[in-house]
Amino acid sequence: MSRENSSDKKLTFHIEKTEPLYSGFFQAARYYFRHTLFRGGETPTVAREVFLRTPAAAVLLYDDKLDNVVLIEQFRVGPMIEAGADTESAWMLEIVAGIAEPGEKPEDVVLRESVEESGCTITELKPIFQYYPSPGACNEVIHLFCGITDSSKAGGIHGLDSENEDIRVHVISAVDALAMLDDGNINNATTIIALQWLRTYRNQG
Repeated sequence: MSRENSSDKKLTFHIEKTEPLYSGFFQAARYYFRHTLFRGGETPTVAREVFLRTPAAAVLLYDDKLDNVVLIEQFRVGPMIEAGADTESAWMLEIVAGIAEPGEKPEDVVLRESVEESGCTITELKPIFQYYPSPGACNEVIHLFCGITDSSKAGGIHGLDSENEDIRVHVISAVDALAMLDDGNINNATTIIALQWLRTYRNQG
């Protein structure tokens, strides 16, 4: 892979070898590589451990008629580790998301997951961004969408028993959701990005 930088020098890298480290629900590997330097020349061989994940997709469920968002709340193992005495912080408010099955398109992921995790049907899908949530340690790409839905009957507990999911649905006005964002009560990257996009989208309407 290569591209031109501001000095008209090609930026290139070369993967020398890959060493598998772990294979379970997720995978990890150690990569040995070299890459060009901005000042010229090349790095020595560098070794980095990488967390390997298949592409994921996420969707902000938005009712443009009632100006509501549908968020989900579920237990998360990462915040569990950091929770300490504040045990409730292990439960997070998020947007719907899921990992792609082999050959599954991101659009199909969010259509499927919105029903599984919230019981909502998407009537229109708007692409937002594709991004790397942690490019220094993981190859995961997240495809982010806004899904237009009817929030009037949304609610309840959802999720697949086979995946030990226990998901509570919240219908929140867009104004309140953005206030929660500004107050720091939304603290996961995908939901923050989606709500920041919604702020701009609503202002353009």
